[in-house]
Amino acid sequence: MNPFQKNDSKETLFLPVSTEEVPPRPSFPEKPSPKICGSNYPLSIVFIVVNEFCERFSYYGMKAVLTLYFLYFLHWSENTSTSVYHAFSSLCYFTPILGAAIADSWLGKFKVLSMVGLSLIALGTGGIKPCVAAFGGDQFEEKHAEERTRYFSVFYLSINAGSLISTFVTPMLRGDVQCFGKDCYALAFGVPGLLMLIALVVFAMGSKLYRKSPPEGNILNQVVKCIWFAISSRFKNHSGDNPKREHWLDWAAEKYPKQLIMDVKALTRVLFLYIPLPMFWALLDQQGSRWTLQATRMNGNLFVLQPDQIQVLSPFLIVIFIPLFDLVIYRLVSKCGINFTSLRKMAVGMILACLGFAVAAAVEIKINEMATCQPNSQEIFLQVLNLADDEITVTVQGDKNNTLLAESIKSFQNMPHYSKLHLKTKSQNFHFQLKYHNVSVYTEHSVEEKMWYTLIIREDGESISSMMVKDEENKTTDGMTAMRFVNTLHEEVNVSLGTDASLIVDEDYGVSAYRTVQRGEYPVVHCRTKEDFSLNLGLLDFGAAYLFVITNRTSQGPQAWKMEYIPANKMSVAWQLPQYALVTAGEVMFSVTGLEFSYSQAPSSMKSVLQAAWLLTVAVGNIIVLIVAQFSGLAQWAEFILFSCLLLVVCLIFSIMGYYYVPLKPGDVQGSADKQTPQIQGNMINLETKKTKF
Repeated sequence: MNPFQKNDSKETLFLPVSTEEVPPRPSFPEKPSPKICGSNYPLSIVFIVVNEFCERFSYYGMKAVLTLYFLYFLHWSENTSTSVYHAFSSLCYFTPILGAAIADSWLGKFKVLSMVGLSLIALGTGGIKPCVAAFGGDQFEEKHAEERTRYFSVFYLSINAGSLISTFVTPMLRGDVQCFGKDCYALAFGVPGLLMLIALVVFAMGSKLYRKSPPEGNILNQVVKCIWFAISSRFKNHSGDNPKREHWLDWAAEKYPKQLIMDVKALTRVLFLYIPLPMFWALLDQQGSRWTLQATRMNGNLFVLQPDQIQVLSPFLIVIFIPLFDLVIYRLVSKCGINFTSLRKMAVGMILACLGFAVAAAVEIKINEMATCQPNSQEIFLQVLNLADDEITVTVQGDKNNTLLAESIKSFQNMPHYSKLHLKTKSQNFHFQLKYHNVSVYTEHSVEEKMWYTLIIREDGESISSMMVKDEENKTTDGMTAMRFVNTLHEEVNVSLGTDASLIVDEDYGVSAYRTVQRGEYPVVHCRTKEDFSLNLGLLDFGAAYLFVITNRTSQGPQAWKMEYIPANKMSVAWQLPQYALVTAGEVMFSVTGLEFSYSQAPSSMKSVLQAAWLLTVAVGNIIVLIVAQFSGLAQWAEFILFSCLLLVVCLIFSIMGYYYVPLKPGDVQGSADKQTPQIQGNMINLETKKTKF
């Protein structure tokens, strides 16, 4: 007899069941929790929100300077810096799976959040992220669902308030404070660490006010086993001897209780919807890597911000956009009779992010058009600096005495640009004819392809001589100013640039190394020789490179002659505003909505698990960026276009999936399970077959 055969008479069937039953779900104590100023908001969420502010200050403060730390302190390449940045971000969002398993299965959200998350910084994100949002949602009674929805907006607001302040402050600690003569990365990383300690203290202060849901056994393990049992049972019974089930998970009914099966059904429906989401995060998280690197090639005169401070635009706009969307835009849309569901908001957020990256690509193309050209294979860039007291005619000849360059250069003439010379091989000797007064001087210098050179001509008694200087660091970094000095004095000069380390320039036309400094006015730069003096360097602009020649040709003492041989960044960083505004608006619609959606669609036993799954999409998104950065080989503007197009395709797929998704309403899972939950007697399960579908 088939035990699942339909029978009109009421009969009882007994089937063995696993001892791994889910225990009865404990309920929260019914005692009323203190509220904020007579509202329906629990007082406990104040401590949760403040804790999240401090924790996010710590996290985003550290991330704000991370890319430039890799690039300029560890001297990694842009692609390596980008890859490691996103690998770290990905790891931070993979560990929540571990944190969620511990929270729902063993310690509970409160203990994981305080004991594991805040004590162990390395695994802190994994302990905190899946628990804190769900833990805040647990503080609300079901009758206050509307206030709970608004809580997630306040929660996300606190995240970005912490990010706003830390993203602005930590780059200042890095750049404005000197440690051992260099940028103070130690202080920039240390202050966020202090905020993590404050987060622990604040969170612990609210301990007695929290509503704490006890852990419900190893729920993650039971979910995996339930899914595996259902799949294996389905394939074992593929012959058709047993009646079909309405859902593939119903094949687990022989071993697992209906409540667990209903919970897993709700979980898998949402997880399926999460599949396209990583692509959104792949775009969003590039604000801290590719967009920061883009800002280093732009002019920050409008805001006077460091390149790693430009990220402050994102949290700043979020703090503005969250109340704007919640109190104005969403309400106007609702009054127009449009049902703006959570999934529709997320789809619109994706479209806005697509547009943001299209704008970023346009900005990148414009930057490239305005940037200084680089020498290609079998090419060099050459400029001539005449430090003699009269005009000189320079002729450059190839190895067949063919003239490659001929020009007259006045004394201390500021050359407007480099001249491009073509080589026949990777390295070549050039012959130079220098005419000074009635004297002709012939000299020879060797050059290598793809390099920048400066030919310095100086007086040598009644004649002249020359030396070829390789401009190895022809590009400025970090949006800062680069400079080097030529010392025409007969004694060594020690130049103090406001840092602990000084710059030493040898006597008799010695050429210093490059030094980078912050953009700004430098009216008094102290120099030490036998007799100390000061130099007025004037304004040193974003991204420019300067050559200063220290001379003593007047009665006013030593002075600096200034030549800008790499122009300042021309394109204002304000052009990044539209792309930040579009992507940030998309983030508000996508991420804030997604947090609330993940909580509302999760069974009560799996709140942290589904929050962790949401965060896992962030991890996968960062892996996508890592792979593209390492292996695409595309120009930066083309890479932005690629990401924009990929997200547009993903948005279309997500919209189709969302069209067929039926949102879970409060009580749906529990109510449905109550009607079908079998009576458990010891290790036997009592099933009634009357009008029951499997």
